[in-house]
Amino acid sequence: MKTLRVGIVGFGNLGQAAENSLKQQPDMCLAGVFSRRKLSHPSYMPIAVLDEGRVEVDVLLLCGGSAKDLPKQTPHFAGQHNVVDSFDTHAAMQQHFEAAHAAATRGGKVAILAAGWDPGVFSVMRCLFEATLPQGNSASFWGPGISQGHSDALRQLPGVKDARQYTLPDEAALNAARSGKPVAKAHKRLCYVVPEEGANLQQLEHSIQTLPHYFAGYETQVVFVSQEELLQKHAGMPHAGHVVRHGSTQDAHAHLLEFSLKLENNPAFTASVLVACARAACRLHQQGATGAYSLLDIPLGLLSPQTPQELRQRIV
Repeated sequence: MKTLRVGIVGFGNLGQAAENSLKQQPDMCLAGVFSRRKLSHPSYMPIAVLDEGRVEVDVLLLCGGSAKDLPKQTPHFAGQHNVVDSFDTHAAMQQHFEAAHAAATRGGKVAILAAGWDPGVFSVMRCLFEATLPQGNSASFWGPGISQGHSDALRQLPGVKDARQYTLPDEAALNAARSGKPVAKAHKRLCYVVPEEGANLQQLEHSIQTLPHYFAGYETQVVFVSQEELLQKHAGMPHAGHVVRHGSTQDAHAHLLEFSLKLENNPAFTASVLVACARAACRLHQQGATGAYSLLDIPLGLLSPQTPQELRQRIV
């Protein structure tokens, strides 16, 4: 079994979790940690060395944020390396795919995008549920928990020193979805924000609540706190979610399909999905594939370190 050399680009919560996940893999090793900032990590290298071709990697895990990092980094690196990212801005997904697909195709590489739990694992479940029950209603619920992408988007805003964003599902909406009723607004967003000194709090609250793709259109509460309170009360990173499909077959029998997860640590699980997809990206590349893929486009067996024969014997 070939050992895959995996590079990590960005070393925040997700990048650190990816390193821990790699330690559990029988066929992978860390090729390097690449960052714009200097790190005291034994495998640290400046991110610029990736462009210079001085490091041998089979695949890169791009662990930056969806708001500003990945829209630039994924197309850039996809032209040179196999890559996996966790881009999660749903409204910009097709544009992101097109840019990465063009770059990966030109470079003869594979890019697996939006590889988290939503989008990612939840995308697979939505597709499976809708394909098996074409007549019905679907709904996805996130939380209660801290969203990495929304928290990162908050921290990118001028005037924000640090922040955490909780996504809170509406229990009445969840129960309505389980009974087959259409669901409109199903979530509330709660933002704990440490403002920069001298920031205009009223203006900052307005900027948060009207931020496109993240908070605009949602009931969003902004609570300003100190850095000490944020670290003391909101240091954990739990999350949870549900995919619900209520439908009927032609004989008028009603069916409820539901998938749920409860995560003690959001980055740890997201990183585990990225690492599994790194294996799939390398296998697709070895088969001669190029371009961009989502989890919907990948045979699930490619994510596993086991052979197809082993999987059929143990799981099918």
